[in-house]
Amino acid sequence: MGLTEWAYSLSESLLSDPLPRRWAHSLGVAKRARSLAPILGSDAELLEAAAVLHDIGYSPAIATTGFHPLDGARFLRDQEGADERVVRLVAHHSCALLEAEERGLRQELEGEFELERPDLVDALLYSDMTTTPDGTQTTPAERLDEIVHRYGPDTIVGRFIQRAGPEIHAAAKRVDGRLAQASADSQPM
Repeated sequence: MGLTEWAYSLSESLLSDPLPRRWAHSLGVAKRARSLAPILGSDAELLEAAAVLHDIGYSPAIATTGFHPLDGARFLRDQEGADERVVRLVAHHSCALLEAEERGLRQELEGEFELERPDLVDALLYSDMTTTPDGTQTTPAERLDEIVHRYGPDTIVGRFIQRAGPEIHAAAKRVDGRLAQASADSQPM
């Protein structure tokens, strides 16, 4: 079984029944990640696998700390023996260090999981923050507004996502720039 086939199967088994909306979101994030293949080269499969797995830490079957990036990454590392790079991407997806700080878990997250390459971290963040909870495409601004509205501005998630906003927009701009350059480079002269 290939990396992405395994990732889809595992994510579906953990999310589709207990959290169908989270499963739909994960499928949308994976689709968005797949669309970034022109700028990912040999890491396209890796990113798609991380994208479909990024929210498995929400699964009631594996949630222990209540902080899904940490729970998902620990499960992938400890129970699945997953590719280390996939584990790191899941652990640090979408500015997870900032949320870990809000939860008093930053030292744990940093101590257990190194950051993956910045361009891949950007690509996963972009994929997540341009996908709605139902799996459709959106803008980073609309996604941030939706998260604040859903959780409330004064909750842990609301505070974290507002702090993360500038980095989310900067990452999206970097990915959009790479996509535009790849498109320009592929145009015949």
